[in-house]
Amino acid sequence: MLIAAALAAGAASASALAGTSDADIAALVAKENARVVAWRRDFHQHPELSNRELRTSGIVAEHLKRLGLEVTTGIAKTGVIAVLEGGKPGPTVALRADMDALPVAEKTDVPFRSTATATYQGETVGVMHACGHDAHTAILMGVAEILAGMRAELPGKVMFIFQPAEEGAPDGEEGGAPLMLKEGLFASTKPDALFGLHVFSTLPAGTIGYRPGAFMAGSDGLRIVVHGRQTHGARPWAGLDPIVVSAQIISALQTVVSRQVDLTENPAIVTIGTVRAGTRGNIIPEAVEMRGTIRTYDPAQRTDVLARVTRTATRIAEASGATAEVQFGATPNPVTRNDPALTLRAVPTLTRVAGEGHIREIGLQTPSEDFSYFAREVPSLFFFVGVAKPGVPANEVADNHSPLFYVDESALPVGVRALTQLTVDYLTGRMK
Repeated sequence: MLIAAALAAGAASASALAGTSDADIAALVAKENARVVAWRRDFHQHPELSNRELRTSGIVAEHLKRLGLEVTTGIAKTGVIAVLEGGKPGPTVALRADMDALPVAEKTDVPFRSTATATYQGETVGVMHACGHDAHTAILMGVAEILAGMRAELPGKVMFIFQPAEEGAPDGEEGGAPLMLKEGLFASTKPDALFGLHVFSTLPAGTIGYRPGAFMAGSDGLRIVVHGRQTHGARPWAGLDPIVVSAQIISALQTVVSRQVDLTENPAIVTIGTVRAGTRGNIIPEAVEMRGTIRTYDPAQRTDVLARVTRTATRIAEASGATAEVQFGATPNPVTRNDPALTLRAVPTLTRVAGEGHIREIGLQTPSEDFSYFAREVPSLFFFVGVAKPGVPANEVADNHSPLFYVDESALPVGVRALTQLTVDYLTGRMK
């Protein structure tokens, strides 16, 4: 085994893990890279929506069982948990990857592009790993392989968390991190530290971005239904047009952030992402449904923004003779907060992995993550690994959630090595 050879070589970079050096771990990562790439491409070609990750979780569970780990399946519907018992006593580190894809029809030209479809909110949609969860899953499978090879020398435990439904459970279902915790994720094994990563399009491939404290926004789902009165499109005065009312609401909602919230204190966002109404061009419909998202960083600001959104929608509808129902998601994501002390301890490790000049502290990020639920339970660090293709101008890089989202696979070894090195350094006490 490569790990045995590395240990025999007695590398100069000292580690409490029986002489294993950074170079040894880098060699193990390089050896594993072809499999990580193959897993990632397979998951990319066979994406599955939230709470439906049956094929993906099956492949993950089979791999972990083959490594001789203690594996639990079916948590939070399709989640997979595995525990690696080290050969020596020590603390417990948890590592998390999410597995679900998005209802996005892929437009890239990679040979392993997705052509999958599924039913989402009653419609047939394309399905794509447009946020990189295929990479996260493959990376953590590679980390499990490497750490399992160190089992005898490893002090403590490693918990591998493969999470479903990070993008949100389907209507009427529970899912994701909140459901994993509800079903007892940390009941028998509570980690001393938790690490997670996300591939991100705003950073060059292989660059690591981090931030102590508040990192990613809290999010609330938004649903507004405007009720009017259906009539013939040629006789609008005979009914009450909910489409016109909805257009007024959409425009006015933008003033909640641009004119009513002090953005010098914290950023905030109100976005409407879908509008559904009508069946024909010559029929004014009975109702319009809008769905969107709200992003905030402060509890008081969140309460204020939600109240303003509700007031804006209901009063504009009332002024037009219509009515508006405003609903917010049942399980909002809290702000993702990195434990400041753990983050500062981890920066030297991440710097050794990425290299000087390829790690940076970044600003507040407006996407949200249900990793935030885990981070409220144990000290945690969540960081970005850049996947933007070298040489592509920043304004031409397709963003996460785009049908053109692209993962430069040169970033995958950086992700594998980062999670592996963080685990080894924490367990062996090198992370002071």
